[in-house]
Amino acid sequence: MKLFKKKNYIPIGRNIPRSNTAEKSAKPEMGVDEPIIPDGMWVKCRHCGGLVYKKEMDEFEICPKCGGHFRISAKNRIKITCDEGTFEEFDADMVSKNPIGYPDYDKLIQKMQQKTEIKEAVVTGMCKINGYKTVIAVMDSNFMMASMGSVVGEKITRAIERATQMDLPIIIFTASGGARMQEGIISLMQMAKTSAAVRKHSDKGLLYVSVMTDPTTGGVSASFANLGDIILAEPKAIIGFAGRRVIEGTINEKLPDDFQSAEFQLKHGFVDKIVNRKDIKEALSVILKFHSKKEAAFNGQGF
Repeated sequence: MKLFKKKNYIPIGRNIPRSNTAEKSAKPEMGVDEPIIPDGMWVKCRHCGGLVYKKEMDEFEICPKCGGHFRISAKNRIKITCDEGTFEEFDADMVSKNPIGYPDYDKLIQKMQQKTEIKEAVVTGMCKINGYKTVIAVMDSNFMMASMGSVVGEKITRAIERATQMDLPIIIFTASGGARMQEGIISLMQMAKTSAAVRKHSDKGLLYVSVMTDPTTGGVSASFANLGDIILAEPKAIIGFAGRRVIEGTINEKLPDDFQSAEFQLKHGFVDKIVNRKDIKEALSVILKFHSKKEAAFNGQGF
């Protein structure tokens, strides 16, 4: 008497073709070949680890479970921040070269351009926020983690210089993994160039608001990101220079759990205020109103 039914096992590594019966049974019913659950319908929140149904999120892309802010594109950031129809882009066609001949760098840039539908990791321009005119720069972490190469540094510098020439404030939404290693020393030069432009803007008595989003690290955090007259941050954004493991290995000490978070930076005086993404437009318009020439003249104050 047989106690167990015999089973057919397929040895690992052998490429054995399926029978027609097996192929038919493997297909979903109703005669469709597409997946039952389309790709991208669910996203994982990096803050709480929960799965979020994409349609549950609105244009602000905030986790409905924990309030964590997802990383959003530059285009969407501009949409939720600027008054409709007022954004005028600067230097839209500026693209990166391959200054040190890094292997396949050109192909990587083309791939990122196709993926993000932008030419580089920052979008700059002029807009109005609740009626107040300002220059704006928005970094996009979807493009090579918004690493700062020659074009990113040049576009941000030009945006700051235009704001200086037009006597306008500038708002920069920062998000970056740091300097772009594929451009070597040229990427590091952008730290000094952008910082010098910020200084000239400041010497003219103009306003610079830095809005730190997740993540703001490396050479960007060590240059223009931390030079704002007013520094805002999104909740739970990672803000710092070197990575956590690098610092712990260097000082041979365990760092606090909330180290390099926006909340930690606020507690230690490196950030002025943490603002929810849904409130950022209103917060910026209040700052712009307070620092505008018309408002200052109305209050009998100099600018």
